Amino acid sequence: MMVEEGVVDFNNLPEGCIANIVSLTTPRDASILSLVSSTFRSASDSDAVWDHFLPSDYHSILSQSPSSSSSSSFPSKKHLFLFLSQNPLLIDEGKMSFQLDKVNGKKCYMLSARMLFIVWGDTPRYWKWVSHPDSRFSEVAELVSVCWFEIRGWINTRLLSPNTLYAAYFVFKPNPVGAYGFEYQSVDVSIAIAGGETRERTVFLDAERGRRLRYQIVPRRAGIFNRTRFVPIVEENNNNVDDLQCPKEKGDGWLEIELGEFFNQGGEDKEVEMGVYEIKGGDWKGGLVVQGIEIRPKLNP
Repeated sequence: MMVEEGVVDFNNLPEGCIANIVSLTTPRDASILSLVSSTFRSASDSDAVWDHFLPSDYHSILSQSPSSSSSSSFPSKKHLFLFLSQNPLLIDEGKMSFQLDKVNGKKCYMLSARMLFIVWGDTPRYWKWVSHPDSRFSEVAELVSVCWFEIRGWINTRLLSPNTLYAAYFVFKPNPVGAYGFEYQSVDVSIAIAGGETRERTVFLDAERGRRLRYQIVPRRAGIFNRTRFVPIVEENNNNVDDLQCPKEKGDGWLEIELGEFFNQGGEDKEVEMGVYEIKGGDWKGGLVVQGIEIRPKLNP
């Protein structure tokens, strides 16, 4: 193939040189570049590239999971990366999960409900601990009924990838009977790095709130627990519906709501505190199943 003077034919570069260039990109870019040619495929799939995408402490992380094989059991570093990006790895006695972001290789963690501080969490009258077929953890926390709803969690910044914008998400779903008390009651969420400013905002845990506001469904309360009944009004109302801070469904069927974001500069040893709470309204609430709080890189929309 003729190459114009002054134009570099990358296919003529040594494979090691191409691998060095590809390792400066992202896992997604490496996968795309592997389609360019057989030379690029060989370089892009090499251990030299994918070892760069793996966190430097991946050996230590793998050793924390009793169910995980050693890195030597994988045919290549790419296979290991794909495994860690597609399969949450249970660590810390099964109370936390670790995963790699498949796009950029950044670290992701989920704190199980057992790792969270839940007010009245050990009182069966208010909360119960059950197994759930859709949960990655052995047990989840199911809200029976409370008027003081407060959940908090913590993670150390040294566990996370440096120079990365992270967001924390409360992961939950209603039980089969359905949740109540959150339909028209907002909750507060917050996030703060030790020594820094606490960022708070108001959200809703009811995934159907947008639909109800769009059709102006009016609540009527009845019963000892102030459960809510609804009378729909046909007239449609689109004002500010798209601006609502409501839960979104994840790919695994759970719901999530963002608690806030923070930038992890790296090289520091600080605690990040995350919270979701409703302690002012006084109404009884129940029916939520809590899987945990997930901390993952926040991608640009």
